[in-house]
Amino acid sequence: MFGLFGKKETKTPEDRLAECEKKQDWAGLSKTYYELGVAAMEQGDLNRAQLWLHRADTIYSADDNVYEKVGEQMMDNCSERIGQLEEEEALFYNAIPAKIEEETEELEDPQVRIWGLLSIARLVKLGERLSRLPGCEILGQLGWAVDMMLLSLQKPPAQEDFKRLMDVCNGLYELNGKKGYYTGEIEVPGGKPFQVFDLNGMMGIDLELNEYIDSHLRLIAALSQGEEELPAGAVGIIGCVLLPDYYVRTGAGKLEEVPQIRAELARIASDYEFVTTDLTWEKAARRIEEYKNLDILAQ
Repeated sequence: MFGLFGKKETKTPEDRLAECEKKQDWAGLSKTYYELGVAAMEQGDLNRAQLWLHRADTIYSADDNVYEKVGEQMMDNCSERIGQLEEEEALFYNAIPAKIEEETEELEDPQVRIWGLLSIARLVKLGERLSRLPGCEILGQLGWAVDMMLLSLQKPPAQEDFKRLMDVCNGLYELNGKKGYYTGEIEVPGGKPFQVFDLNGMMGIDLELNEYIDSHLRLIAALSQGEEELPAGAVGIIGCVLLPDYYVRTGAGKLEEVPQIRAELARIASDYEFVTTDLTWEKAARRIEEYKNLDILAQ
């Protein structure tokens, strides 16, 4: 397209993203994210490279048709770049999960599981708001799921509750690939809109939630069958609650200096101390209830 003076108009990356979203051109969206990721990586902006390349990978990995359209050359290069980013130990996206993983080595499995539940509880309010978007309704079930999992650590759950938790687990896995996951957003008072796709950071909240709940379902099943070897609790969800993709996308510099991230890091540390020194079922329930009413995006 040419302007009034015959010069070719160039579209900004934001224009291209908006156009692909409007057309539901997921292959085009994946390619645009990839191009943004490559540019960021070549400029040394590793946080933004992480953001965009993982978005590209998430889209083409979720749909065979998209997978075929983007081509092996792009996918191979994208995967190679993501692999290079994973080797950057100082990168916030890598350093925080590594530290959490190291700390869980000193914990018993119930402590690990409750540490994870405390993090999930802080997603409840955000999940309720996101659940109003088409295709994202499952995120409104997080409050019930947290309460149910805490109780089922103390006594066997009813069969209908077990089945409902399984449905939540499956629904979270299926969230990726839906239109609302790639295009939905909500307003943030005093801040820029939050995109559902911002959940993609730290390997993806939807996938880490799915893994956490799946490990809990397997624990319940193992206990009911009297198995001696029990599945370990998943820990990935603990770091996901930092929501780094949102802050990188909206222009944050050093993630460690973002007030909301600093507050969340303090809560993660406080929760670790809680499960190691002051843990009881009653105190865990009170702490979870408090977190369920917390707005982690608040300025």
